Amino acid sequence: MSRFSELLDDFFYRPDEDVGGLLDFAAGSDEMLSPTPEETPEEYLAFVLEGEWYAVPIRSVREIGRVPPLTEIPRAEANLLGVMNLRGDVIPVYDLKMRLRLTDSPAQVAGPDAPPPPRLARILVAHTEEGPAGVWVDAVKDVVRLKPSMLESAPPGLGGERDCVVGIGRRNSQLYILLDLQQALA
Repeated sequence: MSRFSELLDDFFYRPDEDVGGLLDFAAGSDEMLSPTPEETPEEYLAFVLEGEWYAVPIRSVREIGRVPPLTEIPRAEANLLGVMNLRGDVIPVYDLKMRLRLTDSPAQVAGPDAPPPPRLARILVAHTEEGPAGVWVDAVKDVVRLKPSMLESAPPGLGGERDCVVGIGRRNSQLYILLDLQQALA
């Protein structure tokens, strides 16, 4: 018998050798170890506001579209940019940047003197209790799948105005600020 075959005999189990519960363990039936439950990922729509990555559950988004002409509403709340016509429905369009305190004044996007919207800007049409509502975002990035183990609760101290921040999602080195659109538009 060569040295090589001796090494192989030491490495592999022989059919007549007792390997105990090793084969059961390999088959996944070891009772001492409890199997980890399978995590079901949830899909989130990732977008950018002022250079920061945000995400909302994709089930809360009805559609994504280019920024259409907006009609300004006089004496409306500051974060209401205007209304848009979406296939015959008049839908309000909101600026989340003000709600999240990323800016002090709303974007000038409605009216005759308004500059054209940036090329990557989009409107997310979201499902809300009051009906569909639009949300202006700087860019839509991706649909990300986040498992529950990739989510963390919102850091302490984000109450009050920022109660629409419900957590942080972590995928590789990318962090996503998770928003509740219903709260953000309330």
